[in-house]
Amino acid sequence: MNEEEKARAAASADYDASSIQVLEGLQAVRKRPAMYIGDIGVKGLHHLVYEVVDNSIDEAMAGHSDTIQVFINEDNSITVIDNGRGIPVDMHEKEGRSALEVVMTVLHAGGKFDKGSYKVSGGLHGVGVSCVNALSTLLHVEVSRGGKLYMQEYSCGAPLFSVKEIGTSITNGTLITFMPDNTIFIESVYKWDILASRLRELSYLNAGITLTLTDKRSKNEDGTFKAEVFHSDEGLKEFVEYIDEAREPLIENVIHISTEKNGTPVEIAMTYNTSYNENIHSYVNNINTIEGGTHLTGFRRGLTRTLKKYAEDSKMLEKLKIEISGDDFREGLTAVISIKVAEPQFEGQTKTKLGNNEVIGSVDMAVGEALGNYLEENPKSARIIVEKVILAATARHAARKAREMVQRKSPLSGGGLPGKLADCADKDPEKCELFLVEGDSAGGTAKQGRSRQYQAILPLRGKILNVEKAMPHKVLESEEIRNIYTALGVSIGTDDDSKALNMKKLRYHKIIIMTDADVDGSHIATLIMTFFFRHMKELIEQGYLYIATPPLYLCKKGKNEEYCWTDLQRQTFIEKFGGSEGNIHTQRYKGLGEMNEIQLWDTTMNPENRTLRQVNIENAAEADHVFSMLMGDDVAPRRQFIEQNATYAKIDA
Repeated sequence: MNEEEKARAAASADYDASSIQVLEGLQAVRKRPAMYIGDIGVKGLHHLVYEVVDNSIDEAMAGHSDTIQVFINEDNSITVIDNGRGIPVDMHEKEGRSALEVVMTVLHAGGKFDKGSYKVSGGLHGVGVSCVNALSTLLHVEVSRGGKLYMQEYSCGAPLFSVKEIGTSITNGTLITFMPDNTIFIESVYKWDILASRLRELSYLNAGITLTLTDKRSKNEDGTFKAEVFHSDEGLKEFVEYIDEAREPLIENVIHISTEKNGTPVEIAMTYNTSYNENIHSYVNNINTIEGGTHLTGFRRGLTRTLKKYAEDSKMLEKLKIEISGDDFREGLTAVISIKVAEPQFEGQTKTKLGNNEVIGSVDMAVGEALGNYLEENPKSARIIVEKVILAATARHAARKAREMVQRKSPLSGGGLPGKLADCADKDPEKCELFLVEGDSAGGTAKQGRSRQYQAILPLRGKILNVEKAMPHKVLESEEIRNIYTALGVSIGTDDDSKALNMKKLRYHKIIIMTDADVDGSHIATLIMTFFFRHMKELIEQGYLYIATPPLYLCKKGKNEEYCWTDLQRQTFIEKFGGSEGNIHTQRYKGLGEMNEIQLWDTTMNPENRTLRQVNIENAAEADHVFSMLMGDDVAPRRQFIEQNATYAKIDA
């Protein structure tokens, strides 16, 4: 038998028809959950709630519901209740079983495919609630419909019994309680803030609907459960006001557009502030299109065309000797775009980029008409906006000079790297890490303790520039920020003055912020994160930004010693070895410089022992609001946020 015959024989022995595994029903979801809900971490866990809530929102969008209640139960299960029509329970002719059971157990089943039931829908593929069922150890559903109450339960997607009639009801609606399967999810604890921000977002996107979140794991001082109600009468107008709460407005009123063009419902709210950032958040059928798409293209085209025509007609550009670009019209702009499309086509890396070409003209037309009318009726505000555009164009030219200074030398040629950077030997970005370290002292310790093969160190002197309040060219004039750009190997813009980040020569796929474990360290970390969020958001979206977590304590009792990252870990050590705090020697690490290089490596830099927190943008509009509030001039909301969220600081009245 020659080599070719041997290979054929081996192939047929190892791989035949019996090797092909056919996953039926919801087995596929349990086998490959990330294909259906994104991942099996925090994001995927919370996505289960969104899928169930989206069904209730669809009922509300169709005009059949106005109240949605979400409960985080004591055992970390979730209950969602709406006052819609209730999922149909009658016999499904083709399937030969209750329609309720079909909806809960069959992929690509649901009313969203019947255009008579839902004109538009938030769910993309009709897999939502059946996926939740497949990934839950127990799911309990109750339907109030036609004066009767029905119930069914499932385990891992399989019905435990047929749909039962269990009583009567004077209202209509659906109740779903589910327990995520902790053998699938690596994170099993629901976070209040994540769910609250999504429900708040949905309330703004769907004016008139009331959503409530109740946490039965947490009680207030009066014994009631922690709860919050989300309701908006003015929709996107209030959404923009919320996002810009901590910014100084440039014009008095939010421009609110609500219309329908070519059969596409278009709602837009926009305003200008004194900042230098563009903050546009876009949605299709309540889905946050983080990669933008055709609706964003239409908005930008309509905005630029209308503002430019007004500026030219009013002769405000006559003395300007430089060309105005599209970016100039969007500096200091905060806008939310929400459209409804019967059959959305999504593309892009995360399937959150709208591809429907017909939408461009609809949004362009809607913006052109409404904004044109606003400018004519509000000449004072119109003049302020155009003056802001002229200022932006002037600053952009100054920024171009600063940018050229940053990029004059190739970041990859030895001479182009910052002098303070201790680079690593490996040149494969996927294997390389860059630590942004607070202070020269800690930087020196990190350089001694690191693995020189794949870990690079860039010390940053003091607190970097607060980019939230700085003009673009001032950002690039900052030495520390220039060092970050050149160390990373990224560049900004091209010949057309675009602000897009060029990551083709990115030198590290892990960028790790490492600061002291105290209030100052947290402030510096927040300044650095603000810089990345405003100027290098693409790196966060790719999952490249992390925060190192140095320990707070080193606890010792005789020969026993442990690093402790939390007060709870310290207390556990005390109880294990000492019985009381007086018997334990506790060293509190306030700064990285208090550790020697071996301790820093063991606790914070060694991949086998360290804990890195990945920075991600779960909700871009919420992140926008928080960063502007933390880094802005308004003290009151920042103080309130710190009091509610800080675990290490007590703020005196």
